[in-house]
Formats: sequence, C-alpha cells, structure tokens
Amino acid sequence: MEGLVSLPAQRTVFFVSDRTGITAEMLGNSLLSQFEGLNFQRRTIPFVDTPDKIDDVLRRIDETAAAEGRRPLVFSSIVDEVMSAQLGHANAMVLDLFQVFIAPLEAELAAKSSHAAGRSHGIANSHEYFARMEAINFTQTHDDGATTRDLVKAQIILIGVSRCGKTPTALYLALQFGILAANFPLTPDDFVDRQLPRSIVPFRDKLFGLTIDPERLQQLREARRPASKYASLANCEFEVREAASLMQRERVPTVNTTSRSIEEIATTILHRAGLQRHIY
Repeated sequence: MEGLVSLPAQRTVFFVSDRTGITAEMLGNSLLSQFEGLNFQRRTIPFVDTPDKIDDVLRRIDETAAAEGRRPLVFSSIVDEVMSAQLGHANAMVLDLFQVFIAPLEAELAAKSSHAAGRSHGIANSHEYFARMEAINFTQTHDDGATTRDLVKAQIILIGVSRCGKTPTALYLALQFGILAANFPLTPDDFVDRQLPRSIVPFRDKLFGLTIDPERLQQLREARRPASKYASLANCEFEVREAASLMQRERVPTVNTTSRSIEEIATTILHRAGLQRHIY
C-alpha cells in the first residue's frame, strides 16, 4: 500500500562462548556490519563451559527459531570440540569461529592446538595482564591534565579542545594496546598566549593532536552544557580554529575525530606515532 514504509528485516543473533564472548562479539559484529539493511537483535551468552549449559543454550536458540519462524544466527567461540559439535545441532545457522581457523592452522603448523579455553582474554600471561592494568591506571591518573607527575613515562600525550575525544581515545589505547597514554586540554588561555601549555612543552615529541569539526563539537558540548557560551557555535569555531593553528605552528601531528570511531582514531595514532602495542 502507498505511504507504508517497510521495516528492515530482523534476525536474532546469538554470541555463544565458553569465556567472555568478546571474541565472538568482535568478529561476529564485524561481519554483521556488512548487512546494513537488516536489524539484528543481539544476545550474548558467556561462560558456556559444560554440556548442560550447551543444552540450555540449544533450548533458547530453538525456542527463538520457533517463535520467530526463522533460524537465528549463532557465532560461537566454544573451544571444546565435543561441545562445539553439540551446539551445531541447534536449529540455527551456526558459525564456529574457533574451529574454522584452528584446523587449517594445525595443518599448516603441523602441530595440535591446546584447545584451552580463555587463552585470549584470560590472565594466563601475567605480564600482559599487569601491563594492561598499569596502562589503565596511568591513563586515568593523567586524564584531562589532572597531573603532570610522571608524565615523562607517557608514550603518547593527546591534546585538543574540550570534548574532541581525548579521554575515550586515551582509555582505548590503554585498554586495548597497553599504551601509557595521557591527555591534556587546550584552553582559551593557550590561544591568547599562542603557545603550548608550559607543562607539556618538554614532551613535545610525544604530543598528538585531536581535531574536530565545529558543528560536531557544538553537538557534543550542547549535550553537556545546553545554551551555554561553551557550547555556542561561534565559540566552537574559535577554539577549533585556534587549536588547529597552534598545533600546526608547533608541528604536532593531528587526526580529525569527527567521523571516525574510537577504534579507528586509536589505531591511526598508534600507526602514525610509531608505537608498538604491548598486549593482544
């Protein structure tokens, strides 16, 4: 009928794992992102590590299939071969992310895998675990210029105007890559002086600037402080312009955060700054 707008088709997606489900979610969502016309209802079921728990998951999947009249999608990172095969009996399209890659690797390396659960997101590697904790603690302590103590230990110092994405990017660098990341705000006082804040001048070679389009900055600031001078478009245009000019004069490399995800911003910084990730 004319005037009716068809809703996008909906499919239920299960992410099933014997540990946290992070691996299944990350790879599964990367694949699902290629299907823009569909609406996915996501359900994550972690710590499925016994045959009884597999049976419970099978019931949930089969009930969903019966209720919706179509097979759900299942992304599984179950390591145990027997339980993985058990899950394969579900009334669903089951994509076994672990088995798909392990068998070819075993053939190529002429070695049998350990089939041990939790290796990628556990704390079996204590060095990596503590490196992650140290990075997160450092980044939280050095958020938004809160302190300049031990700033010499920073591997990267993000600078930019308020609300351009410094804090989430720094935290992502710490959490995902183990990078000791600090961040420091550029304020109107810095634009009057037309120079970098004195406390970060000694670390000029560690600086990386974040820029943003004024219109996007206004949206972010308006949500925080509605109808304020801080959030006005004129003020946002001024701060963005002056910050960009300052960073250009000081030869600070920059990345525009306007339309980039945190993951893309962090990876761009990692690559352009020549940093090596410490955790995987």
